[in-house]
Amino acid sequence: MSNTGAHYFEERPRAASRPGTVSLILPDLHLRLETDRGVFSPDKVDLGTRILLESVPAPPAEGDLLDLGCGYGPIALTMASRAPGATVWAVDVNRRSVELTARNAASAALDKVRSVHVDEVPPDVRFRAIWSNPAIRIGKAALHEMLTRWLDRLTPDGVAYLVVQKHLGSDSLQRWLTEQGWHAGRHTSRAAYRILKVTPR
Repeated sequence: MSNTGAHYFEERPRAASRPGTVSLILPDLHLRLETDRGVFSPDKVDLGTRILLESVPAPPAEGDLLDLGCGYGPIALTMASRAPGATVWAVDVNRRSVELTARNAASAALDKVRSVHVDEVPPDVRFRAIWSNPAIRIGKAALHEMLTRWLDRLTPDGVAYLVVQKHLGSDSLQRWLTEQGWHAGRHTSRAAYRILKVTPR
C-alpha cells in the first residue's frame, strides 16, 4: 500500500490532508469527486470498485441501501444515482471518508445519501442491498466481524455484492461465507477480481 492510503481504515487518519479530485466515468454516470490522503485509493477510482459498478444489476428502487466502507463515495453516489427513490447509507470507520462522501453527495445533488460513521446507523435499519469493496487488509478476523455485522442486516429479499481480488482471498472468503450459512456465489469474474453475490442466511 502506498503512504497515501496506508491508514484508510483508521478512524482519524494520520496522513496529512492533501485534497485532490478524481473522475468516475461509467456508461450512465460521470462524476467529479473530491478525494484526500488517508482515504482508500485517493488518486483514482480503484479498479475493483469500477468493476463492481460496471457489473452489478441496478439496486432496488426504494428502501435502504448500504455502501459498506464508502471511502470518498463512488459506490454510494452510483447507488443513489441509479435508485433516486432509495436512501443510501454510506458508512466508514474513517471520518475523513465520511466527510468527503457527504460533500461529494451534496455537490452531485444526491440528497438521499446519508454519510455517517459505522456506529451511527440506527440499529433498526435493514438493507435491501449492500455494495462493498471491503477492507480486506484490516485482517481476516476484523473482516469477518465486519461482514457478519452488516450482512445480518439484509432484509429477507436483500442481496449483497462484494468485490474482492482473487489473490487477496476471494475464494476463501466465499467458502467462509457459505460455512457461516449465507448463500454466497460468484456473480462475475474479471481482471483477477471476483464479484461475490451474498444473500441472507
